[in-house]
Amino acid sequence: MDTTRTGQGMMAIACIIGLALLTVFFSGVEERQRNPNADPSSMVYENQVEVPLKQNRQGHYVVTGTINGKRVEFLLDTGATDVVVPEQIAQRLGLPYGQRGRAMTANGAVTIYNTRIDALTIGDIELRDVNASINPSMQGAILLGMSALRQIEFVQQGRTLTLRQRSG
Repeated sequence: MDTTRTGQGMMAIACIIGLALLTVFFSGVEERQRNPNADPSSMVYENQVEVPLKQNRQGHYVVTGTINGKRVEFLLDTGATDVVVPEQIAQRLGLPYGQRGRAMTANGAVTIYNTRIDALTIGDIELRDVNASINPSMQGAILLGMSALRQIEFVQQGRTLTLRQRSG
């Protein structure tokens, strides 16, 4: 039995396993840098709920939440009039297509469809009956626009944006 050859084989296997583990570890690090709010925490007080969000590396606020009970990813966008859902995500969520319209985006005029979201959550903040638009030409995360954000307070301090929903 050639122990040198066996040792080299074991070393090669160990290197492959090590590289695989490093790949998994660093992909998790990269994902947390892109969306540091994948599992947002909530602070529940007597008359309000607060959800603090951290900025990602690009200075954006990306957060995981739900639409009608299904997990989605939001990008906060105070420049968007409505919550804007890419068509592919809208179909997965089963959102109804309403009246067709046009909207101006950074890339020019696009066709959109009005829709309604029964329930939208971020942490323990829950919004009901939210106006939204389905955008067939959009990719990526859902834009959390002013049709949702106007229902809550938000305050930025440093690299943290705190969402606050008052009750009663």
